Amino acid sequence: MAKPEQASRTSRTGRESTSISSRDNRWLKLFRIALRGGLPTADGYVGVEGVRLVEEALRSGNPIQAVLFGESGERHHERLAPLIDGPELAFPILYTTDRLFEGIADTDHPQGVAALVKPRETSFDEFVRTPDSVRAPLLVILAGVQDPGNVGTILRTAAAFGVTGAATCASGVSGTANPYSPKVLRASAGAALHLPVLTGMSLPILLAQLKVAGIRTLASSIHESPGRPSPSEVARFSTSPPLAPWEIDWRQPVALLVGNEGAGLPEEVERSADARIHIPMSGEVESLNAAAAAAILFYEAARQRNTLPASRISTPAARGAPSKS
Repeated sequence: MAKPEQASRTSRTGRESTSISSRDNRWLKLFRIALRGGLPTADGYVGVEGVRLVEEALRSGNPIQAVLFGESGERHHERLAPLIDGPELAFPILYTTDRLFEGIADTDHPQGVAALVKPRETSFDEFVRTPDSVRAPLLVILAGVQDPGNVGTILRTAAAFGVTGAATCASGVSGTANPYSPKVLRASAGAALHLPVLTGMSLPILLAQLKVAGIRTLASSIHESPGRPSPSEVARFSTSPPLAPWEIDWRQPVALLVGNEGAGLPEEVERSADARIHIPMSGEVESLNAAAAAAILFYEAARQRNTLPASRISTPAARGAPSKS
């Protein structure tokens, strides 16, 4: 007699769950697509793996399709119980063997717990909306940031320093890593599930809509430090030289543009931005990792927004530099 692919079991709270014994089970196929394949399911669910990420997904308020435990992951059930054992929760709790769990996992040493979660869909209006806790939106736009680790780290530090929304766009021939891929979600520690993330809008259209919405755009520049433009820089950029992070008033509605790791932002994007920013550095280091540079800028924004009165902020007009109209 053939062994059934799945069997029902009852948890201590009386909620029914399912044990899976076949690699061809439809649930394991969905988890394999979302985790090992790194793709959303046909219904738009993405995979998260590990107790911390599953916990973040459950707390995010986003729809959950299923939670899966391997044998070694059952030790995490008690930690997750308040989030998964309520009888009013509609998603199934699934159990399988460690061998079958390893077949769907994206990590080398899986913790034995995973979930399928549907990221929120963010409109432009939701992206620029000002939360009640702040006076003005603080946005970040990732344009051609290809490394999943950089994208995830930028989203994690953005959430830590009070960024209110993020957007991912292609830049020239360089796309931005999917903010909901397993690698990005791990690097972001689940922040991408909490932060409003706008995807699918072209960069020129997004910049045009930001201008209409009255949000100032700031281009992070890899070209020359403030106050020392080279002749080639003067030829390329007829506007004022890039500003240091503390010369920007981060208390107004602003959107920071972060470009490709190697090439930075396209010249036309830098030209169209309301201001360019360059982080002054000493020594022989020419540039910073995209995530490290973004973290410095986010910190300065948080410092100003949380501690400085407007009169303490140095602006281009205050230091005599021409400002872009």
